Amino acid sequence: MRILPILLALLLPVSAQETMIREVFDPKTDTHVEVVALFSEPSNGGFLPVRVKVANNLQSDRSIALSFNSHVGYDRRIQTKSDLSITAPAGKTVTRDIMVPLCHVLKSGGHQASFTATLRGSLGDAENTIRASSASSSAGVLMSDALFTPNASALNAALTKSSGRSYGNQTFAVKFTPGMLPDDWLAYSGYDSIILTDTDWSDVPAGARNAILSWATLGGQIVIFSTSSATAASLGLPEDLGFGSSLIRPISTDLKLKPTETITLVSSENPARLRGDSLNADYQGSWPLQGTFGAKNFRYGIFIAVLIAFGILVGPVNLFVLAKSGRRHRLFITTPLISLAASLILIALIIFQDGFGGEGIRRVLMEVRPDSDRNAAFLHQEQFSRTGILSNSRFDVDPPCLFTPVPITKSRWARFTNDYNTRGTFNLQPSGARLLASGDWWQSRSEYGHALSAVVPTRGRIETTSSPTTFVSTFDFPIGTLFYLDPSGQWHRADSIATGKPFTLSPVDRTMATPAISAEAMAFTARNRTFLERASKRPGHFVAITRHAPAIDTHRAIRWKQTQTVITGPVVSP
Repeated sequence: MRILPILLALLLPVSAQETMIREVFDPKTDTHVEVVALFSEPSNGGFLPVRVKVANNLQSDRSIALSFNSHVGYDRRIQTKSDLSITAPAGKTVTRDIMVPLCHVLKSGGHQASFTATLRGSLGDAENTIRASSASSSAGVLMSDALFTPNASALNAALTKSSGRSYGNQTFAVKFTPGMLPDDWLAYSGYDSIILTDTDWSDVPAGARNAILSWATLGGQIVIFSTSSATAASLGLPEDLGFGSSLIRPISTDLKLKPTETITLVSSENPARLRGDSLNADYQGSWPLQGTFGAKNFRYGIFIAVLIAFGILVGPVNLFVLAKSGRRHRLFITTPLISLAASLILIALIIFQDGFGGEGIRRVLMEVRPDSDRNAAFLHQEQFSRTGILSNSRFDVDPPCLFTPVPITKSRWARFTNDYNTRGTFNLQPSGARLLASGDWWQSRSEYGHALSAVVPTRGRIETTSSPTTFVSTFDFPIGTLFYLDPSGQWHRADSIATGKPFTLSPVDRTMATPAISAEAMAFTARNRTFLERASKRPGHFVAITRHAPAIDTHRAIRWKQTQTVITGPVVSP
């Protein structure tokens, strides 16, 4: 029996990083290309941080081209592609960290995601594929190597047992090395929780620590196990993490975790709804935003009339009038002309009915944090749209964000659903301060839902003045209604707030505030609803409602009929 733990340990990843490609072009000069995934596995959706190193010790410049493909199933029925080119000058080594977009695995997909990196160029050709072993329905967890090594086997076994599966083995967490964590919050966007020790947290570089805090403010969970009496203050963790949360738990010096309790920590004890569960279920059936937009009825009658008229013209009229007996040779002219005319009429009817471009509505939940010199807005955006005729599938997304198609209720218009046969290519190409998108994000005459999350800089805030009941807004758009819960638990309200003009808050009963906030919360999906409900209970914070705040722009051909934004955050001193 002693050999079993040894075999299980051998099955675990040896490194927290996955070396996908190491192509040695010239052994004498050690000219090589190295492509390393900074996490041991790709997540379900989000981004995979990849470190690319090109060591060119030759006497001429060399270039490489990398292409990445995240896909589901052997036929790649759902996939996301991106590429990268790097030129290394002679005698130089170039190292670059990039965020590679990953496709989201549907719960009904039946397959787990694979990630392929392909190298081409003057320093050689190579290709490698790694696969995710975690289930799309379980929590996405990042775990430091210090905790992963002694606990991964027991956690995997406990997770598999709790899932009730009689085959296969689920992976509880993806492994990372604290000192190599990237400083872009997008790297963590595919995960629900990060688990590490207090020592690990001190080893995380400052840039990566800020990125993790940004990810947590968006709704992530930080779990720190301490062998000492560490506190949030001693670890530099904010007391208020916005939509997210942090936990500090004691652990013995052997760093052994209790498997069942740890699984509970990242599932039922995480106040946020799991990201995978939300994407797979929240946008189907009774998605409030889709219900607000309304259903589209297909006008069968007019098309049936055209087809009947076509049948009459191409049949008896054509045969007995236009090409009657003795003139049958005219059929070679009249039949194509009638068919062409009918096709043009049908095309004109489709254009008249559906138009060009499309229409949609959006809802945005935004947490504004001017405190601690962050000056940033952390936002979640839901959007539903219906298209007519689209002439271009390419568009820019600014700023770079977590951008995901969501499965909506099946209909004749829905193109991305939880159906097993759902297909689509959702390409995202990082390009400086934006993303270049192409593929099946939108198709003509279709309905789509999307979820977006982003961190954007802002100077907008609600500030106090010399009067305890007078405040001022620095947001560069008007606010329709603002509710404020003061430190004593008293609710206040103000309406029609303009930028830079002081406004006075009037005290109101709780029953005059919470129903209005609850109505706004119910208009979001379950995950964002939970974020708003939790945020609205914080003393010293506000909830503002507006239809004038900017949202994340996507396809320029979509006309957004309405953008409703709910803003939360602390009231601060100027």
